[in-house]
Amino acid sequence: MYLNHFGLTEFPFGLTPDTEFYFELPSHREALNVLLIALHNGEGFIKITGDVGTGKTMLCRKLLGELQTPFITAYIPNPHLTATSLYKAIADELSIEYAADTDDGLLLRKINTFLLNTAANQQKITLIIDEAQAIPLETLEALRLLTNLETEKQKLLQIILFGQSELDLLLQQKSIRQLRQRITFSYTLKKLTKQDIKNYIQHRLIVANSINPAMFSKTAINALHFYTNGIPRLINILAHKALLSAYGSGIQKIGFKQIQLAAKDTEDTCMRKHPLEYRSQFLLLLLLSLCILVIGKNWVT
Repeated sequence: MYLNHFGLTEFPFGLTPDTEFYFELPSHREALNVLLIALHNGEGFIKITGDVGTGKTMLCRKLLGELQTPFITAYIPNPHLTATSLYKAIADELSIEYAADTDDGLLLRKINTFLLNTAANQQKITLIIDEAQAIPLETLEALRLLTNLETEKQKLLQIILFGQSELDLLLQQKSIRQLRQRITFSYTLKKLTKQDIKNYIQHRLIVANSINPAMFSKTAINALHFYTNGIPRLINILAHKALLSAYGSGIQKIGFKQIQLAAKDTEDTCMRKHPLEYRSQFLLLLLLSLCILVIGKNWVT
């Protein structure tokens, strides 16, 4: 569509969490540092939360790429599972063989044996669960049982929960207070500032080989911050639509108008009224008032 028009080699604002476009925003850098420090220190339970669209899955993919030997990772992207299904998903990720009719007790023992063997080989198993707010309560209890797997010296399994803010509410349930107490490190992702958005936009354009990474004007950046409230996913959506709008108009620069049109075409931002919109409406009303005043004077005379 607009790639040739803007001199791009790929779409810079896709919604797929492509780590090629990963940008070390301050909040994400802090979260990644917390994760790496906690994992290297052998902490058993870690939690990362953030609003919808703040980049949890991107951070999760980045972490998976960062963890090298001696770490072995198991990744569960959709944890809305029964306890049995969770154990089987973990076993599948770790290539642990089991019969289809294996019960929970035997499956847990097989996982424990695998963890003991890997620990003996100086390896660390890390279970990463995305969208953790979707875990049923019963399955969370099964997850707690996994954290009981340990030697006198170390935890055999380290678990990282990535989830929306609803995860914190879920963990307040009295029935799983034992699991909540085992979370030793936690971090909440923050929204982007105006400067973050400017840097984020330019970084993604540079990765897409833009010949003009500063094509988004200051007013466009300000409008992006206002309409998206600093949420990366919404920034991507509006930036992509703004490029489409500019391409359709045959222009190279993205300004307030393109962001406004994109915001009006997006369900999560269409109800927000930017101050510039009120100013234009005020000027229109003022102009109409002046016209009525002039017409009235002419009528009197």
